[in-house]
Amino acid sequence: MSSVPTPAGGFGFAGLPPPPAAPEPRISRNAMIVGGVLLVHVVALWALQTGLLRRAVEIVVPAEILSEVLTPPVPKVEPPPPPPPVRPQPVRQAVVKQSPALPPAPQPLAIADPAPSPNAPTGVLTPQPPAPPVAAPVAPTPAPPAPPRLELPSSDADYLQNPKPPYPPVSKRLGEQGKVLVRVLIGADGKAQQADIRQSSGYDRLDQAAVNAVLKWRYVPGKRGGVAEAMWFNVPINFVLE
Repeated sequence: MSSVPTPAGGFGFAGLPPPPAAPEPRISRNAMIVGGVLLVHVVALWALQTGLLRRAVEIVVPAEILSEVLTPPVPKVEPPPPPPPVRPQPVRQAVVKQSPALPPAPQPLAIADPAPSPNAPTGVLTPQPPAPPVAAPVAPTPAPPAPPRLELPSSDADYLQNPKPPYPPVSKRLGEQGKVLVRVLIGADGKAQQADIRQSSGYDRLDQAAVNAVLKWRYVPGKRGGVAEAMWFNVPINFVLE
């Protein structure tokens, strides 16, 4: 059998497993914890004795105070705008209605005294009738306006120079005579515009002669309120034999 070198530096026989390696020494975990605690205490005692801890506190505390002082200011919140002023409403004046005058109160009744004194005041023995109601004053009714002045037409003015209607010759020979009433429409310019028989004389020749005559005449036009206007006018024509 040949020997073979092992990883641990030994030699073993070929075909056989090498022997196990020896375990390495390990530091206990608990020992490390205890050592760390002791180291912290030692460092703390050393710092306390040398004043290092006090300096650290003096540096840390002002830093905290400075951080509090340098805190950013709270943003200022602007108050909401005031509401618009309310306009005062106009005060309406109350209309005081005057009450009608009250009727005078009836006088008290007097009791008849069987033996009145000569200086005793006299009273009313019979009840007085109630005072009549006070009637409200009635406003007078305004008078209606006067109608405009009316002026009728005229044919008798001297400046018109209207001739008499001609007497029909046949009516003269036959003895026809009578009165004709002609109704004429006279315009604002004083001219006859239309004519008809209002009352006949009983003879056609006399009636037609009267109508022909009044249609050729000139007239003073009628006026209403001083303004000339067209009006109907009755013109009497008498046919009398001489």
